[in-house]
Amino acid sequence: MKRNFFRKGIAILTLAFIPVVSSCSDDDNEQMPQGNTIVDIASSNANLSLLVDALDRADLAATLDGNGSFTVFAPTNQAFTAFLQQKGFANLDAVPVPVLKEILLNHVISGAVTSSSLTTGYVKTMAKGSASSTNTLSMYINTANGVVINGGAANGGATVTTADVMASNGVVHIVGNVIDLPTVTSHAIANPDFSILVQALTRNDQPDFAGILSGTQNSPFTVFAPTNSAFASLLTELNLTGLAQIPQATLENTLKYHVVAGQNILAASLMNNMSVTTFQGSDFTVNTQGGASIRDANGRVSTITATDVQASNGVLHAINKVLLPPM
Repeated sequence: MKRNFFRKGIAILTLAFIPVVSSCSDDDNEQMPQGNTIVDIASSNANLSLLVDALDRADLAATLDGNGSFTVFAPTNQAFTAFLQQKGFANLDAVPVPVLKEILLNHVISGAVTSSSLTTGYVKTMAKGSASSTNTLSMYINTANGVVINGGAANGGATVTTADVMASNGVVHIVGNVIDLPTVTSHAIANPDFSILVQALTRNDQPDFAGILSGTQNSPFTVFAPTNSAFASLLTELNLTGLAQIPQATLENTLKYHVVAGQNILAASLMNNMSVTTFQGSDFTVNTQGGASIRDANGRVSTITATDVQASNGVLHAINKVLLPPM
């Protein structure tokens, strides 16, 4: 039966991410230098002067100069200059303060996290974005080759160039680019386990799904994103050898069937037997008993394996089976 996405219910989904960072111990905190805050470190580095100016303008300097524990991915002056040019701003003063504040908070995570404590996966930043008032933006960290954030510079992310500059109230990792606010599309591109989904979204006979899911029209979007193994299983199920063999209309309808337009549906809003109307026009049913799953229009069941990957224009939930609309 259909339910309002945000109606309170007793059957609340309780999935949570496994943390991708481990908290520093009390001993680690005791070893951090005292009287040498994150802002002190940035102020003493001539190559971080634009970051200091930005923090002052966004009224965040006092926060990162005070009590607490933070990890800051600090863009260099060159990174800020390139970002301003890319976005069409003459200088920092031309950036609206609310926009600048969210961009800066997208570089900050709670707790002092050294590079050795980072593992591949998602972590929450302190930026709120506009799609959700409660779920802060997610950051995808890939440690397979150094520390790459949100897919690297080509995807609006960055790479750590200098790690583990310890402060009395946290740690600074210097990065070579400003980390832009992630979209649904850039989050999908950043995670290698969604690479086949990205191939499907960008197949040349499809609508501009990547562009749509990067924008704000019909947003926010909720995307139930099949993993690579989900697509591999679908090809086996359909007796196909590759993505290219899926007919154009079938692939288009299938991709639309994984998207809900106009709503940022978080895990806590999902309820048992909840019917969800998709961008394709057909419904699927959410089940939360015995673990969260989705039953598609053909009775096939997909398990939700990760939740609440927050973007600036929507949210992603990973699933382990491709959903198929009515045949």
